[in-house]
Amino acid sequence: MSLIRQLWLLLLGTVLVGVAGGVLVTVGGAREDLESQLQRRNADSARSLALALSQPRPEDTSIGTLLSAQLATGAFERLRLVAPDGDVIAEQHAEPAASAAPAWFVRALPIAQEPGVAQVSDGRQPIGRLEVTGATGFAHDALWRGSLRSAAWLAAVGLVAATLASLLLRRIRAPLAAMVEQAGALLERRFVVVDEPTVPELRQLSQAMNGLVQRLQGVFAEQGGQLEALRRQAQADPRTGLPHREHFLARLASLSERDDAPPAGALLLVRVRALETLNREHGHAAVDRLLRTVAATLENAAWRHEDALPGRLNGSDLALLVPGADPASLSAELLSSLRAALSAGPEADLAVGAIAWRADTAVAALMQGADAALARAEMLSPYGMAVDVAPSGMPALGEAQWRRALSQALERRDAALAAFPVVGRHGGLLHLESPLRLRLQDNGPLEPAARWLPWALRSQLSARADLLAVELALDAIGADARPRGVNLAPESLRDSGFLPGLRALLSARPAPARSLWLEFGEAAALGQLALLGELGRELRPFGVRLGLEHAGERLARVERLYEAGLDFVKLDAALAAGLEADGARGDFVRGLVTALHGLGVQVIAEGVASEADARTLWACGLDGLTGSWVALPVPARAAAVA
Repeated sequence: MSLIRQLWLLLLGTVLVGVAGGVLVTVGGAREDLESQLQRRNADSARSLALALSQPRPEDTSIGTLLSAQLATGAFERLRLVAPDGDVIAEQHAEPAASAAPAWFVRALPIAQEPGVAQVSDGRQPIGRLEVTGATGFAHDALWRGSLRSAAWLAAVGLVAATLASLLLRRIRAPLAAMVEQAGALLERRFVVVDEPTVPELRQLSQAMNGLVQRLQGVFAEQGGQLEALRRQAQADPRTGLPHREHFLARLASLSERDDAPPAGALLLVRVRALETLNREHGHAAVDRLLRTVAATLENAAWRHEDALPGRLNGSDLALLVPGADPASLSAELLSSLRAALSAGPEADLAVGAIAWRADTAVAALMQGADAALARAEMLSPYGMAVDVAPSGMPALGEAQWRRALSQALERRDAALAAFPVVGRHGGLLHLESPLRLRLQDNGPLEPAARWLPWALRSQLSARADLLAVELALDAIGADARPRGVNLAPESLRDSGFLPGLRALLSARPAPARSLWLEFGEAAALGQLALLGELGRELRPFGVRLGLEHAGERLARVERLYEAGLDFVKLDAALAAGLEADGARGDFVRGLVTALHGLGVQVIAEGVASEADARTLWACGLDGLTGSWVALPVPARAAAVA
């Protein structure tokens, strides 16, 4: 039973006891007063009647007649005259008059009385003793009316007291409810600071809770700073802050392996020409500022595109990968930005070489093609540019045709889910990664998201595709009871129909919903943290797990990540590849795992391709792995580990 309800019952019981006690005390006192009044009345009546009987009377009028006449007035219940020797001379009884008070009231509160006594004489000698017992009906009527008045007044007082108590409880309940909500938010990994109440005891409790929340926020903020420092040490070039060559190439390779990778884009190489000459003429400090300016320009261009990646390959070469971009227009835009940014510094000569990037092209071939374009750009005038446009591999369809093909596939539900295992530390299945495949042509193959997702996003059909994937996953879980993980597009969070549709699907299948894992790309945490947190609060009652995939590059820089209510995070394959030989990256992964575990978040590594990487990742404290090594049959994995 809640504290507020207990206080309510206590106050109600106190008011009821007070009202009942007040009524009993008032009625008891009134009864004693009536008994005293009735006693005095009996004595007065006895003296009056004795005096009347002692007076001379006509000889035909007997004492019995006089007593009968008095009894007929209704003021008496019994009149008796007793001789000095104890014999009863005359006695008259009257039936009790009907009372307005209920019978139960008369029985519960009887009115006791003693008969009034007086001596009767004939003037010379005593005749006897007169005993007078008065009627009690009027006394019970008066007592009943008084009781009703007292109960009404005391009930009114009790109602006023209850109203005041209700206002007091409301004053107490509001801060208590806020602190209960604050405690619930802590369990959901949300940190809420509440206003301090005016009640001194509650204010102290609220100050303690707010202090705890603020300390936890400080701890996670400090961990975020430490992780960012570790990330820079493990992944970044110390001079420009961009990812160094090894990490850039690892990210390039992992992006190519992702199921939802964009099919095409642009890879640019930027070379600062004559770097040694600039060092001699302007000094290392000026050249460092120039390189940082170029790096900042590339970083700004990268932030405008999802999954874009800048990097520094060596002393004079920098790179920029932008999936989904046109190489020619991106190169021209970047070159214009570089001219403007470097206009105030030492005179520099830059060359930009670009090549059309395709997800299915090997990294070595891409870098060779970009290098060839850069070599041609260096032969041109200062700020030279050269672009090699390779075939994009995209079908020759217009946007309207893509929209029609996607809409028809979604309406036909001509789709299926793939299945890639995610295993835990002890080899058990955590869930099956289940990316959506769509059949875009009759009798055609099931196409991965990398082929159709860009057009689904452009046609605003990603929410429909994601809802279909969730529905298929729930059906599959219901069929074999194996948990499924579904990749969702961050753009679906902004679709007004996505959340109601998702809620309807989960409500219709509550049992499979408890085995459903939903994951968004890391970009969702960066740009839509509030929407992600709202989705987490909506999904929590259904038991659905919510997480991020392809994470790690920017995760440590997300402020207030703890408010997203995440259940798991999947680290990008670029963090896992070759981890055993890279101590700095291992420290970063270990610190990231520790910080996420502090938030109650499971950590899973993507793209694990070797037993050595798997062993190192387990040592870093990860909770699960997925990738080509995990996809091996269990005996083969066991043999590799052994």
